[in-house]
Amino acid sequence: MKLVDSFGRHIYYLRISVTDRCNLRCIYCMPEEGVPWIPHDEVLSYEEMTRIVKVASQMGFSKVRLTGGEPLVRAGLPNFVRMLLQIDGIEEISLTTNGTLLKKYALELKQAGLQRVNISLDTLRADRYRYITRRGELQDVLDGIEAAHDVGLSPKINVVVMKGINDDEVIDLARQTYKGWHVRFIELMPFTSAAEYVPAGELQQRIELQGALEPCSLNGNGPAEYYRLLGATGTVGFIAPVSKPICLFCNRMRLTSDGQIRSCLLSDEGVDLRGPLRNGASVQEVTQLILRAVAFKPESHPLLESGSLKAHMSCIGG
Repeated sequence: MKLVDSFGRHIYYLRISVTDRCNLRCIYCMPEEGVPWIPHDEVLSYEEMTRIVKVASQMGFSKVRLTGGEPLVRAGLPNFVRMLLQIDGIEEISLTTNGTLLKKYALELKQAGLQRVNISLDTLRADRYRYITRRGELQDVLDGIEAAHDVGLSPKINVVVMKGINDDEVIDLARQTYKGWHVRFIELMPFTSAAEYVPAGELQQRIELQGALEPCSLNGNGPAEYYRLLGATGTVGFIAPVSKPICLFCNRMRLTSDGQIRSCLLSDEGVDLRGPLRNGASVQEVTQLILRAVAFKPESHPLLESGSLKAHMSCIGG
């Protein structure tokens, strides 16, 4: 089965926020005091999430990415990976993490069947890392990157670029591709007023002053454009949700930890699956609810019209 939305986009990629909780307080993601957590009894169990993925797989979903909050703060994640990989039609499970706990779990996740991991890292400076995350330690993430590489999880490094905060490190981060890193620069979306974004085109121009960027490809399901510096084994990627419309190629839906199926990261529109699921909804009923959410999928995200957002990224599962 091929699931197509009302704008002709092939939908096959499900991002699951397994928790809204996080061990960091990044300045562009949530306030320093945090946000009210979703009560435990309102969070989907792994078994409930698995039931939803089974239905989604029958509808044509084949790729799953686990997100948070920080997914590794939820106990039992490797076992959840095993549960998902037993579902017919699911071809790939990947993970997005801040990397602080990855050294501990990388091998177990790989053995469970996880294929790939994206790791958030916005700076190579320890003091600046503590400023951006408000409580993290850079070395923990560097150890996590190394562990992910060692076990074959093909890590990609996601860098949110903020004007006047870390944009002076763009060249240093791009140079990590000579060490084999795959570094992706992401435009800051205005969830908070922490900083201004820097257009991806400007970042590319800065890096090109250091050397030519040759277009290349890299396995993945997202909107990044990839390049390679001459002699580098890693790649430089750019994701431009603010300056360049990327919605035309959007292939994903999102399941929040409290059971909302959403069609867009930046939309408050969602369809509740938790209630019907806990009231004994059939496969056909869950299918119809997911189809309803797909029907809500907008042609473009509201940021292109409004220029600002009110949600917290941690509650959605970026």
